[in-house]
Amino acid sequence: MPVRSNWKRLLPGLIISLICLVVIFYLIDLDKFAQALRQAKLWLVFLSMLLSILWLLVRAAVWRTLLQHKASYRDTFFTVNEGYLLNNFLPFRLGELGRAYLMGRKAGLSFWQVLSTILVERALDMVIASGLFLSTLMFVVGVTWARQAAILVGVVVAIGLLVLYLVARNQAFVLNLLERLGQRWKLVRLLNGGQLRSFLDGLTVLTDTRRFLSAVGLMVLNWAVNIIQYYLMLLAFFPTAKPLWAFFALGSAALGIAAPSSPGSLGVFEAVLVGALAVFGVEPSGAAAFALVMHATLYISTGLFGVYALAVDGLSLSGLYRELGSIKHQGTS
Repeated sequence: MPVRSNWKRLLPGLIISLICLVVIFYLIDLDKFAQALRQAKLWLVFLSMLLSILWLLVRAAVWRTLLQHKASYRDTFFTVNEGYLLNNFLPFRLGELGRAYLMGRKAGLSFWQVLSTILVERALDMVIASGLFLSTLMFVVGVTWARQAAILVGVVVAIGLLVLYLVARNQAFVLNLLERLGQRWKLVRLLNGGQLRSFLDGLTVLTDTRRFLSAVGLMVLNWAVNIIQYYLMLLAFFPTAKPLWAFFALGSAALGIAAPSSPGSLGVFEAVLVGALAVFGVEPSGAAAFALVMHATLYISTGLFGVYALAVDGLSLSGLYRELGSIKHQGTS
């Protein structure tokens, strides 16, 4: 993976993050920002951080269910954290590829089989994020312009889930169709191999109603924990904060960080939260302080477990980055 090519691909995200940071620094008063940090209730910050660990524990249960319990909970939990660690420090959302690769090694599963479960997980995230944003939008003044965008995201993701379900239900038909198309187009012929069969195998959880509903229920619980975490952190900075603030801020952040940015969504995450809280009349300096600490707790919680897991696996960020860069050449299966 050539370095020059990487920088060209990373540049748009870096520019977006830089613009967001410039806007934030333009809006905030550094003295008020520092005062907000000093006055934050540390015990609520600590409780919020503890809830971030609970969030990770539930997230691991979600993914293990989507994996159809083909991996141990311990491996799933630590691999989730390794993935978030990679997303925090490496470009191109490589954390998703990273945990597919790592879980494949640990559980003896195909890279593509694991990757398909991550795709389902992310689709569920976007459906819930869109629903959360839309359900709170009616109570928020001044952001009706975003309704169409949120509806569009929700519809597109829902259609994507439906397509994945239909593919999972009709794997033989899909493989046969691609085989016939592969006789005409070389690209389709390359896709129609072991990787595709493994990918389709990972989607079979969509056809297992009981297991899929279990995953959805755990995902809803996961988001409920996240809402409480956000609310506690908001109370640490704004004692009069309302639960609606947490609902709207979380939904906005989940949709906002889907945009290209630097690793860890630095700048974008903070700008989205400052903008979301502005509709409630929250002063930008205090909102930026909240966003910074919220982001830091996510880095710390995933970082501690992620670094430990990488050390146990005998890997480093740079080494894993090189291995991920060669996946497309190796045709992992």
